[in-house]
Amino acid sequence: MSEKTQNSLLTVLQQLTCHFTWDLQEKDIPLKDLEDRICEQIEFLITKSKFTIYNLLAYAKHLKGQNEEALESLRNAEEEIQMYSKGEAETRRLVIWGNRAWVHYHMGNLAEAQNYIDRVERMCSKLSSPYRYKVEQPEIFCEEGWALLKLGGKYYERAKVCFEKALEQEPDNPEFNSGFAISVYRLDDIDRQDHPKKCFSLEPLRQAVKLNPGDPYIKVLFALKLQDVDQEAEGEKYIQETLVEHSSSPYVLRYAAKFYRRKGCVDTSMELLRKALKITPKSAFLNHQIGLCYRVKMIEIKKATNKPQGTNKERVEKLGRSAIYHYSLAIEQKPTFICACIDLAFLYIEGGQYEKAEAVYQNACQLEKITDLEKQKINLQYGRFLQSCKKSEDRALTHYVKGLKVEKESPARESLKNVVQKIATKRLEQNASDSESLGLLAFVHQLKGERREAIDCYQKALKLDPANDEYSSALCQLQLKI
Repeated sequence: MSEKTQNSLLTVLQQLTCHFTWDLQEKDIPLKDLEDRICEQIEFLITKSKFTIYNLLAYAKHLKGQNEEALESLRNAEEEIQMYSKGEAETRRLVIWGNRAWVHYHMGNLAEAQNYIDRVERMCSKLSSPYRYKVEQPEIFCEEGWALLKLGGKYYERAKVCFEKALEQEPDNPEFNSGFAISVYRLDDIDRQDHPKKCFSLEPLRQAVKLNPGDPYIKVLFALKLQDVDQEAEGEKYIQETLVEHSSSPYVLRYAAKFYRRKGCVDTSMELLRKALKITPKSAFLNHQIGLCYRVKMIEIKKATNKPQGTNKERVEKLGRSAIYHYSLAIEQKPTFICACIDLAFLYIEGGQYEKAEAVYQNACQLEKITDLEKQKINLQYGRFLQSCKKSEDRALTHYVKGLKVEKESPARESLKNVVQKIATKRLEQNASDSESLGLLAFVHQLKGERREAIDCYQKALKLDPANDEYSSALCQLQLKI
C-alpha cells in the first residue's frame, strides 16, 4: 500500500468513533493502575455486560505496545456484546470495529484495517447515519461516557456531558441514568472535603436506583450521598440491604465500609475493608480507607487522654505506624493517589518526621497524571508545610504561586490567592520597592477580577523592573479590557 493510500486510510480512521478518537491523552493515563482496576472489574463488577471494560482494556493494552493482547480483548468484547439486544449490539459494535481498525493500522495490517472500516461504513449506511463512518446514537455517547469515567478525575466532566447527550434521546434508559448519576457523584466527591454537603448527584442517584433496582453499586453510592445530606438512617437501609444480597462483592464492601467509618463505626468498617482486601489485594482505595480507620482510632485516643502516656502512647504510635503502612501501600499501588499522599505527609508531620513528609510532597508535586484540583491541593499543602514546619517562606511561596497558576477555580485556589496576597502585602510593608511582591499582588488582584488594583500594581512593578515581559503582557491585557 502506497504512502498516499496509507495517509488516506489514516484520514478515514480519524473519523471513526472509538477509544482512539475520543481524545484520551496517554499522558493522563496511569496504565498500571488502570489495567489493575480493569482486571478487577472484569472479575468482580456486577454488571449486565463487560463489553465496555474489555474495549477499554484493549486500548490500555495497545498503549503498552501489546497489540495482540488488545485484539484478544476486543474478541472478548465481541462475546460480551451478545448480552445486548440486536439493535443495541449493532450500534455498539461500531466501537469494536473502530478499535480493531486502529489496532491493525498500528500493527501494519492495513488491509485488515480497511476491512473493519468497510464494516463500519456498511453499518452506518444500514443505520441511516448522515455520516459515512460514524453514528450519533445514544449508545455511542454512553460508551464514550463509560470510557471517560474510568480514566479518572480529569475526564469526569466530559463523561457527564456524554451521558447527558444519551439521556436527551432516551431519558428513561437505566444504563444512561446510571452513568450520568455516577459522573455527577464523582464530580461531587472530588471536592467533598471543601463542600461536604454538595449534593448535585442526590436526585440523579435516586432516579438511577429506581431504574436499576438490582444494581448494588448504584445503591451504595446513593447511600453515601444520603449520608452526606444528613439522611444517614435511610442510607443505612440501602447499605444493609445491599450487603445481604452481595456480601462478597468488593465494590459493595468498600463503599459500605466507607459509610460505616463516616458514621463512626470504625471496627465495622475495618472488618468490611479487610474482607474486601482479601478479594482485591491490589486495591489502593481499600488500603487508603484502612489507613483512615487507623488514623480515626489514633484521634479517638488522643481526644480521650489529652496527651497520651504509657500504654496509650504506645497504642497511638502503633496505630500511626499501621496507618503509614497502608497509606504507603496505597501510593505504591497508585502513585497518583493525591489524597493518600496528603494523608501520609500529615502523619509524618504529626510524628515530627519532616524529611519523610517532604519526600512525599516532592514526589507528588512532580506527578503529571493528576487533575488540576489535585495540583492545586498538593502545592497548597506543601507550601503550608514549608512555611510552618521548615520555616522557609520563599520556598513556600514558590509552591503557592505554582498552584495558583493552575487555571481552575476551586476552594484550594481561593486559599492560594489569600495566602499569596498576605505574603506579598507583608513584604511590601517591609519594602515598598519589592517588584516581585508587587507583581504577585497584581496577579492576585487580576485573578479576583480587581482590574484597577491589578493595573496599579503592575504599573508600579514595571517602574521597578521595566524589562519584565510578564508584567508588560498582563498590563496590556488588563488595559484592553477597560
